[in-house]
Amino acid sequence: MELLTNGSNVLLILAGFGLLIFVHELGHFLAARWAGIRCESFAVGIGPPLLAWRRGIGLRAGSTDPATIARHGKPAMEMTDEELARNGIGETEWSLRVFPLGGFVRMLGQDDLDPGKVSGAQRSYQRAPLGRRMVVVSAGVIANLLLAITLFMVAFMAGVKFEAPVVGAVLPGSPAAGAKAEGGAADGLRPGDAVLAIDGQRVDTFADIQIAGAMARPGQALAFRVLRTGEDGRAGEVSLQVTPELDRAAGLYAIGIAPALSGAIGSVGDEERATFDEVMQRAGLSPARDADGAAAPLRTLLTVRVGRAADGAAHDLHLAQRWMDGPQDGPQPAIAAAALERAAAESGGAPFVTTWRTAGGKTVERRVTPLPRFQELRDAAGDTELGLVGLVPLLRIERPMDGSPNEGVLRPGDVILRAGAAQGPRMRELRAELASRAGGTIDMLVLRDGTDTEVTANGGSNGLLGVQIAAALDLPVTAATVASVTGPDGMPCPTPAGELGLLPRTRIESVDGRPVTDWASLRAALVEATREAAARDESVPVPVVLASPTPGHERFEGALAVTSADARSLQSLGWAAPLPPTVFEPLMTTLTADGNPLTAVSMGFHHTKTMVVMTYLTLDRIVRGSVGVEQLRGPVGIVHLGARVVDRGATYLVFFLAMISVNLAVLNFLPLPIVDGGLFLYLLYERATGRPPSVRFQNAATTVGLVFLGTLFLFTFYNDVMRIFTGT
Repeated sequence: MELLTNGSNVLLILAGFGLLIFVHELGHFLAARWAGIRCESFAVGIGPPLLAWRRGIGLRAGSTDPATIARHGKPAMEMTDEELARNGIGETEWSLRVFPLGGFVRMLGQDDLDPGKVSGAQRSYQRAPLGRRMVVVSAGVIANLLLAITLFMVAFMAGVKFEAPVVGAVLPGSPAAGAKAEGGAADGLRPGDAVLAIDGQRVDTFADIQIAGAMARPGQALAFRVLRTGEDGRAGEVSLQVTPELDRAAGLYAIGIAPALSGAIGSVGDEERATFDEVMQRAGLSPARDADGAAAPLRTLLTVRVGRAADGAAHDLHLAQRWMDGPQDGPQPAIAAAALERAAAESGGAPFVTTWRTAGGKTVERRVTPLPRFQELRDAAGDTELGLVGLVPLLRIERPMDGSPNEGVLRPGDVILRAGAAQGPRMRELRAELASRAGGTIDMLVLRDGTDTEVTANGGSNGLLGVQIAAALDLPVTAATVASVTGPDGMPCPTPAGELGLLPRTRIESVDGRPVTDWASLRAALVEATREAAARDESVPVPVVLASPTPGHERFEGALAVTSADARSLQSLGWAAPLPPTVFEPLMTTLTADGNPLTAVSMGFHHTKTMVVMTYLTLDRIVRGSVGVEQLRGPVGIVHLGARVVDRGATYLVFFLAMISVNLAVLNFLPLPIVDGGLFLYLLYERATGRPPSVRFQNAATTVGLVFLGTLFLFTFYNDVMRIFTGT
C-alpha cells in the first residue's frame, strides 16, 4: 500500500513522467516546426484539458477555444495562417490534460485515431516531403534517447549507489549451488564471490546478475567469472558455468542467489524501533556506553570469531571488503550475515564472539549464542511448519502493528491456545478461522501471564489480526500436530507425533528420561535419543512423557516411533545466527564518472545502448515464454515502483527516469499501429510504393492497435493494483 501512503513521492514521479512525455512530444513539435508543418495542439496527458494556454488568448481553465470563439467568432483550428497572424493568435494550444498517461502533438492533417482526417492545406502533414515526415515521426524517440543520455550523465557525475555484484546467500539446490567450476576450483557459487563478468560482459551491479539470469535462453549455461577470497585472505579468479532455471513464483529465470549484506546495521524507523531493540537484546547485542555513560548502539560488525584453529587459537572469519565505499580501517566482513551464519553453524551451539563498532566509534566485543534450527515439516496441503517429528510450537503474539484493530485487545506475549473453533491452531488454521470471520470478531483463548484468558479479537476487514506472530519456543506445548509430511517420492509419510494422535496443547514433559523445559531442550533430547539409531540407519522408539489438555488424563506415557530418515534429519539440524539478515544494510557499490564529464558522456551512451538492447531482449523473452507476462508493468506499476525509488535519493531517481525514458523510446518505436513505429512503417511503405497505405487498411490497423494496447493496459493495470494491495 506504499503508493497510497507516500503522496509526495507519487507527485514527484508523476512530475518526472510529465518531463519525459514533454520531451518526447517536444521532439515531435520541434521537428514539425522545422518541417513547416502547422501544429495545432501540444498536450501533456490525455483526456479533457485541465489548463490550456495559447498566445494571444492566455491561460484558461479547460480549453482556450471558448475564449477564442467569443473573441473572434470561431476556434483557432478553423483559422488560416493569415487569420491567426491578423488576430495575434498562436497556432498552437499548449494544454495539461486530466490523465497523466501520455501526450500528443496534433498536426494539421494528422490524427492517429482517425487516419482519414487528412488535409490538402499547404502546411499540412501530408504536404510535407516524405523525408521530413520521417524525421517528425522519429523525433520523439530520438528526444527520449538524448534525454536518457543526459540523465545518465547527470547521475554518473554525482554517483549512483547500487547493490554490489557480490553473492550474499545461495539457495540450496539452486543453479548457483550446482554451478560447475573450471580449473579444479570448488563447484557452486559461494557467499562472498564477487561476480566480475557474465558471458564476457562486465558486471557492475547485482541487478546485472539478475538481468543476465532472466534474459538467458532456457537451458543455456552462462559463463561466470568471479573473484573468490579464501580464508587465508588471498583472492583469485574462478570460472563457473551456471544454467538459470525458471522461478515459477517470480515468473523469471533465475540462478538462486541473494545480494550480499554489509556489516552496517540499517536505519531503523520509529515504528520498527521496539521490535529492533528486542531482537538485538535477545541476540545479546546490547548497546555499549560512551565515556559520559550514554547508550551507544552497535553500528558495524567488524569480525566474527568462532572455533579453534590447528594451533589452538581462535580464528576470525574475515572476508575481504572490496565493494564498500570509503576507506576501511581494519578487516570488515563483506557479507556480515553469511559470516554470522557460518559462525553459528561451526559453533555447535556454543556462544561465539563478535566485534562491533558503536555509533560513537568505540570497538566492543559481544558474545552471541546461536539458535537451534528445527525441521521443516511440509504437509499434504503444501504448507511448511517449523517443528520436530510432527510437533509444532504454539503461536505467540509479538506485538500489535500500527493501526491494528486489536491494539489493547491482544498483548505482547499472549500465547494463542484457541482461536474460534481451532484448538492450538497452527498458522494455516488461524488464517482459516480469521478468513471465515473477516470484518467480524473471533473468540480466542490466550495464555497471558501464566493464566488462561478469554478475549474477543477483531478480525479486521481483510481477515487479519494486525499483529506480529512468532513461535512460542519457550513453552514446551504443541499446537495441532503435522500428521503427515510429503516424502521424497511425493507420497505422504506419517510423522511420529501424528501416529501418537496427540491433541493440540499437549505438554511435553520429558523425552527418553530427559526433562523438557522448552523447544531447545526438546530438540537436544531428541537428537541425543536418536544419535545411535541415525548412525546405524535404524528406526527407534523414543519414550516420552506427556500431559494431555483433557481433564482427568493429564499425564501419560508413550513412544515416538522415529524412523531412520527422521533420525538422520534430527542429527543434521544445525544452528542459526540469532540476528536476522534484514538488520544489515545491503553491500553497495557506486557507479560514478569521478567528476570527469567525458567519462560521464561515455557511461551515458553505454547505459542507454544497454537499456535499448535489454528492452528488446525482454520483449523477445516474453514472446519466447522465458519471462512471464506478469512481469509487465503499466503506468500505475511504474509510479508505484518509482515512489519507492525516490527514497533511495535524488541520483537514483534521475537514473530511474533515464531508464524509463529509454523504455518509452523503445516501446514507441515498436512496429505497432498508432505508435511512432507503426507510423514510420507507413512512411516506409509509401517510399517503396509511391503511395501511403489505404485509409481502410489504416483504420483496421488502428482498431487492432487500440484493442491490443487497451487489453495490455487493462492487464498491466490489474497486475499493478494487485502488486500494490498484496505487497508483491
